[in-house]
Amino acid sequence: MKILNLELKQHEVKMGQECPYYEPNITEDTLFMYQNKAVGFYLKKVEGKIAKLLEIANKELLSDRVPKSDMKRAPTDGFDEKTGKYKYKNIVIQQSTIIGSIPPKPHMKRPYAGISSVHQVKTATNFIKAMLLIEKEGEKLLKEIMPEQYEMQKKILSKTDPKWRFGNLFTSSISNFNINANYHRDTGNLQNTVNFIFTKRQNSTGGSLNVPDFGITVEQADNSLLVYPAWQNIHGVTPIIPTGEGGFRNSLVFYPLKAFENLK
Repeated sequence: MKILNLELKQHEVKMGQECPYYEPNITEDTLFMYQNKAVGFYLKKVEGKIAKLLEIANKELLSDRVPKSDMKRAPTDGFDEKTGKYKYKNIVIQQSTIIGSIPPKPHMKRPYAGISSVHQVKTATNFIKAMLLIEKEGEKLLKEIMPEQYEMQKKILSKTDPKWRFGNLFTSSISNFNINANYHRDTGNLQNTVNFIFTKRQNSTGGSLNVPDFGITVEQADNSLLVYPAWQNIHGVTPIIPTGEGGFRNSLVFYPLKAFENLK
């Protein structure tokens, strides 16, 4: 595994900006070091049991058995003065589904924590089971490659009641279909933790994770795993470009929210 010492770069990227296309410069197994400490890693291809589980989870996610929230996004192609409307090109359907724990959202008139409603959908059972097993297999990889982070994250999550955990190291999971996120930082996450970001894709390019603070763009290859401290630096996802029929890029993400720490 390649070892990369991360160095801060000057940039003018701001939260909320669209992430443009960058060619990935991280395309092989890499351990990320910052200030003499391992902070994350990238595996281009996971194999064995975990790869089979990803295939199952992805198949279920693509089916009608798992409920998803829909959205449509497209880059504007200018304003058409004749019609008085904006013109769009390459409209892409984007979907997401959240499982595990949902934090309180007072602004949405829900001032209490809960478990995702997807857990009440019987047809989503196989998807949820596969995702829990993926989390367990991911734990083994984290323990092998970053044992100090594994032990620290276990300790941090020990303050979270087991009923709010999704696996041992997280509270929640979101799976995204064709979603390329604007620049953001996961401020709701517990500090000193990492996310698991698994990727499934076919007939597509793009969808790489760009971290401007370090000038890196991480390839999100099929069956890859990126372990990353999403709370720490702003990051965005480059545009996803289908290259053939049925082209897509799915990200299956596990994350730990601080809203559940010490919550009964």
